Amino acid sequence: MPFPKVGDTAPDFETQTDTGDNVKLSDYRGQTIVLYFYPKADTPGCTKQACAYRDNYDVFAERDIPVLGISHDTVEEQAAFKQKFALPFTLLADPDAEIAKIYDLWTERTVERNGRSRTFQFLERSTLVIDPAGTVIFSARGVDPTTDTEAVLNEL
Repeated sequence: MPFPKVGDTAPDFETQTDTGDNVKLSDYRGQTIVLYFYPKADTPGCTKQACAYRDNYDVFAERDIPVLGISHDTVEEQAAFKQKFALPFTLLADPDAEIAKIYDLWTERTVERNGRSRTFQFLERSTLVIDPAGTVIFSARGVDPTTDTEAVLNEL
């Protein structure tokens, strides 16, 4: 399935939170939510993005909009990232990249250095806002970690 566009239904999934609880995206039906995908916990860009959501969390909370961050990390890595930066929102674990693949965000890139090429896979940083019916109302693929939160707040 291609990355959801505005008007598409967000694909449901089930995974674990940073506390090890099982959760489905459909558990949030009835609420507008922010679902943002980031490549790796506790890396510079991902930390900037997460801290921007943290620093603006009151705005989301006032509007009763849960923020969910998801990456290709384990429950334990998500828990450590959350604790280290005092993130007040839920982080979701996708260690096998199953959700990233459902959302068409598991990307491959080849880099040439010193006459050698190396191919690696990663989760493409992207953000969705999903309405109470499960319909995508904001869709941004390949977002900038320093401006993502601002773009979402402007959309809301």
